[in-house]
Amino acid sequence: ELRPLDMLSEAVPAGALARGVRVFQVQGVRGFQLAASRPRALGFPASRLFIHCDRFPEEFSIIVTLRVLGVPAKRNEYIFTLMAEESPGVLVGLRYAPGKLHFLFWSQERAGGWQTRVTFPNVSLSDGQWHTLVLAVSGQSFSLTVDCGIPKDVVVETPFPASLSVRRASFYLGNRRRRKGVFTGLLRQLVLLPGADATPRICTAMNFKVATLSVPAILQDVPVKPASNEVLKYPYETDTKVTLGSRPRCTKQEKAQFWFNASRRGLYLCNGSSWVSMLEVKHRLDYVEEYQNLVTNSETMGIEVFTIPKVGLFAATANRITPPGSAIYKWTDGKFVPYQNIPTYQAQSWKYFTIGKKIFLAVANFEQNERGQEFSVIYKWSRRKAKFITYQRITTHSARDWEAFVIEGEAFLAVVNHREGNNHNIDSVIYRWNPRTGLFETNQTIPTSGAYDWEFFTIGPYSFLAVANTFNGTSTKIYSHIYIWLSGSFQLFQSILTFGAADWEVFRIGDRVFLAVANSHSYDSGMPAPSNFYAINSSIYELNITAQMFVKFQDLLTYSALDWEFFSVGDDSFLVVANSFDGFTFSVNSVIYRWQGYEGFVAAHHLPTVGCRDWEAFHTAEGSYLLYSSAREPLSKVLKLKTT
Repeated sequence: ELRPLDMLSEAVPAGALARGVRVFQVQGVRGFQLAASRPRALGFPASRLFIHCDRFPEEFSIIVTLRVLGVPAKRNEYIFTLMAEESPGVLVGLRYAPGKLHFLFWSQERAGGWQTRVTFPNVSLSDGQWHTLVLAVSGQSFSLTVDCGIPKDVVVETPFPASLSVRRASFYLGNRRRRKGVFTGLLRQLVLLPGADATPRICTAMNFKVATLSVPAILQDVPVKPASNEVLKYPYETDTKVTLGSRPRCTKQEKAQFWFNASRRGLYLCNGSSWVSMLEVKHRLDYVEEYQNLVTNSETMGIEVFTIPKVGLFAATANRITPPGSAIYKWTDGKFVPYQNIPTYQAQSWKYFTIGKKIFLAVANFEQNERGQEFSVIYKWSRRKAKFITYQRITTHSARDWEAFVIEGEAFLAVVNHREGNNHNIDSVIYRWNPRTGLFETNQTIPTSGAYDWEFFTIGPYSFLAVANTFNGTSTKIYSHIYIWLSGSFQLFQSILTFGAADWEVFRIGDRVFLAVANSHSYDSGMPAPSNFYAINSSIYELNITAQMFVKFQDLLTYSALDWEFFSVGDDSFLVVANSFDGFTFSVNSVIYRWQGYEGFVAAHHLPTVGCRDWEAFHTAEGSYLLYSSAREPLSKVLKLKTT
């Protein structure tokens, strides 16, 4: 009677789960997990399968659909065994070891009998995926097909017995009647098909990994729907994985997995193509409150907030006066506290970056040191000393800013040289990291005019570098430039007219790419003086894919703007501008603008500041913050964003 003999259905009859059996769903497919504590409970008499004959078939196929967990080396796990009641020997069995599958059978043709093992090497199943195996047996020939691939054929000297008695024998699922060697994965299908090679019958499905010949009802893909308020007839568990951290990928492989976004306090489910919000706290910015007055060594020209893994959150201030130089603060118990002082010379800015496991912090020095030497310095984090130590000095000319970036796996560091003496039209320099020497070396020079800032960004496969040119010696109404990386160097991509440009800020909202410039003042020695040099528009540009250029999107009235900072709260996007001087006083409001879609950016909050030079947004477990530096007084402020 050549019907499929479903061993799983015999061990787990319809209507109820056997003790020691649990149902799990993984990758949308259900299977049995077998407990090791009660191996005998996972057995049944062979007579329930072999009703009319107590002999095991001479020719047959065994079909198994399973999901294997990582099996330690030198360990075997039994998928099933057939054992006589009075003997510890295995009459027929299938077991898995790392990279191998063994088929066992007992031959009684000689006195006493012996066990034969047929081994199929290079069978890798421990990848967390479902697999369907078809083992076809006929005499001395044994053939294994995995996921309907190319069969592995083995011919042995000892044939499978023509008359193997199963009288007073029992099948055991996932064990050999002992706790040792219990199968730890999931079983979905275990079928014995007498008298035929089942491969042609199995390998007709679209998904070979879960091809089925006979599967217990409890494991069917479509569950039995409960009537009215009844619970599911066959409850099951699912192997759920929750990923923390930044947004992971969501493909069919991750379907039904969860991602927890700690910053948004949201739980998302992968539907096979995108993350669907299941539970999310939607924060909205309500107002801004003063949180900490940060007393600095002197006026602060720039700040850099960064996190050193396993160490903490830090803020580096670029201070004007030496001594005492600039300082690094560490976030401790919800406040920034002094951590390290570093000698600097009218420092303008800091830049934190990493190369492999190395951690660096570069300072842009504007003036010469006591010996008349003018250089900026790269510091390296010492894990042993838990502080930054001098690593490399680079000659610069009234340096204003550093920018670090990676292109095609290579690390670069670009410095903005503002002027040399009274000459503002000088070269700024891009340095390339030499892995052999462990130093930055000159790679390219780019002509700049009183430059203030570099901004690196990527769009698709392309890398860009924008420079904010401020003053050419006679006028602040000059072109700033955007360069594109082509054939191993930066080449001019676009020029934009700016007015004393002090900063570029690139940001994205959805699929749109924007570039904002902070214009600081309008001066031209050959033109009549305007009524106010400092009350001028700063502009936001948007990338036009069709035109392959940035086009003006919006003008915003600013007062000697020196910096833009983009940040988000919940689903809302914001820009904050550093207004430093309105032509009469340094006590001028800086403004937070909220993205309002079709309206563009609309003023939302006016923040009293004094000579505001730089903004930094950062987040901690306690909330979101803004930190601003003052170029007019030795006091910076941490502001907390209060949300609803």
